[in-house]
Amino acid sequence: MINVAVAGYAGRMGSAVVDAVTAADDMQVICGIDPHAKEAPFPVFGTVEEALDTVTPDVLVDFTQPSVVAGNLAVALPRGVNCVVGTTGLSTETLEELAATAANGACLFYAPNFTTGAVLMMEFAKAAAPYFPEAEVIEYHHCNKKDAPSGTAVRTAQMIAEARAPRVSEAPGRETEIEGADGARGALVDGVPVHSVRSMGFVASQEVIFGSLGQTLTIRHDSWDRTSYMPGVLLGIRSVGEREGLIIGLETFMD
Repeated sequence: MINVAVAGYAGRMGSAVVDAVTAADDMQVICGIDPHAKEAPFPVFGTVEEALDTVTPDVLVDFTQPSVVAGNLAVALPRGVNCVVGTTGLSTETLEELAATAANGACLFYAPNFTTGAVLMMEFAKAAAPYFPEAEVIEYHHCNKKDAPSGTAVRTAQMIAEARAPRVSEAPGRETEIEGADGARGALVDGVPVHSVRSMGFVASQEVIFGSLGQTLTIRHDSWDRTSYMPGVLLGIRSVGEREGLIIGLETFMD
């Protein structure tokens, strides 16, 4: 039985994680961590430090906020707790620094997106990138998302840039933005324009638009319910104990 602590258990994603872990036969929630604690059938704590002083989880799942996730990991990893992280906003450099603090072979697993469809979208984009001189990413999320662009969009842009190197885009960029319309061409992530839409009605959607002479290719993924993330989260929980150090991307475990 895998003992799981859920940081951010009172939030929308955290609540979905609690439900998914509870429904699984091979794992259980042994505590929830959230400063906005609500009634739960397991012990609850305001901080990760308070939780780890009381219970010993095998895995800490973090779906909190970009402003607090690094602090949570800085407590858990040196205590040898494996971490599954879905909170975006952390740079690769920060992830590497945190993973270096892990004790007893603990693993830090970070996934920009836990849906299998989104992972496949990124892999398809990587495969297409060498064949198209132009690529842009448009991501759509709910209006309460705390970071822009999304971790999925950043990772997609990085994969496109790596796959098409040394080719770079020839499309006009920020130099063409008219006065008072800064950002019209999006944010450049490794040379790939990324555009973020925030609105009610979305959970998480993304499309990658490729262009070449006389043709375009659009790859799109839509997630309409947070339950779509749960198979990936459970896969991460089950797999993280078999690895150590920093692991980025659900595709690592899908393979």
